[in-house]
Amino acid sequence: MIEISSVSRSYGAFKALDNASLSITKGEFFSLLGPSGCGKTTLLRMIAGFDTPTSGTISVDGQPMDGIPANRRPTNMVFQSYAIFPHLNVAQNVAYGLKRLRLPSAEEKRRVEEALAQVSLSGLDARGATELSGGQRQRVALARALVMRPKVLLLDEPLSALDKKLREQMQVELRRLQQAVGITFVLVTHDQYEALGMSDRIAVMFGGRIAQVAAPKEIYQRPVNRQVADFLGGMNFVKAEIVEENAASITVDTTGFGRVRTDKPQAFVRNGKAATLGIRPERLRVLWDDATSPHEVSGKVVDRHYFGEITHLIVEVPGLEKPLSVSETNNFGADDIPVGAPIRLAYDPDALVAMAD
Repeated sequence: MIEISSVSRSYGAFKALDNASLSITKGEFFSLLGPSGCGKTTLLRMIAGFDTPTSGTISVDGQPMDGIPANRRPTNMVFQSYAIFPHLNVAQNVAYGLKRLRLPSAEEKRRVEEALAQVSLSGLDARGATELSGGQRQRVALARALVMRPKVLLLDEPLSALDKKLREQMQVELRRLQQAVGITFVLVTHDQYEALGMSDRIAVMFGGRIAQVAAPKEIYQRPVNRQVADFLGGMNFVKAEIVEENAASITVDTTGFGRVRTDKPQAFVRNGKAATLGIRPERLRVLWDDATSPHEVSGKVVDRHYFGEITHLIVEVPGLEKPLSVSETNNFGADDIPVGAPIRLAYDPDALVAMAD
């Protein structure tokens, strides 16, 4: 549905986007994820036609977009601010874009009602824009975009103004809506959990470049480099030295975990003998009482943070430069482990991800 080929965008000496290439399939929920200033919104605006590439090409549904203005593209955009007209009611806001199509009034009304039903706002067509909650305004913005029946819906951080609970509810609703209407959604977000929970695939971006494109599980469990790993949730990093390597696995020596053999990622790039191992906090498990594991490390709890259903334990392990972060559910009693207590942690070798140092 969307083909982005070697697209760059420069503003004077500053390169906002650097040689980006992507293929986004029809009916896919695709997210552009990265920190502020990484180029994700610039790329979204160029797909929409609000900005022009310095070089490279963008096609939508097989048609090159060069020279085609935003209002002639088979795309529509939902902005972070929603841009709801305060002097118009819900139905008038939704119908705004339809006016240029000069549809019969009955057809216009039918399409507005259909769009409101899609976003669960049926019966609110006469309500004033100023009488809506934040979640309702967001839905009106979605309905106004969907009523135009675009082939691609572009979403520029549309949930960022909502509180945590409503944001989580709208994430579920957005995903349900995308699956119901079946069109391609492209979401820009800096929230890794939002991207992981909603997307079919994710492009992680830094400094105007695309670092990795993959399904959420692949990006989270097998990040292509330390930068991606660190951005997507917590990650413990352990320095290592390569002692053996083949096409499928890599064996390293560490001062904390000892000698470890783990799978070799496809994207692994060797840089001498130095390497880095990464392991997620939830992949480290507390060993209680006399339980043992063929793969374990010992240390001391130096801090802990209680988060309701889980506790983050900060564990100092001899030989490691930095303490390990461990996430443990509280139904096992992790919230009762005192600071200063000795602790043993189990891990699976396949949870250790090898990355170039």
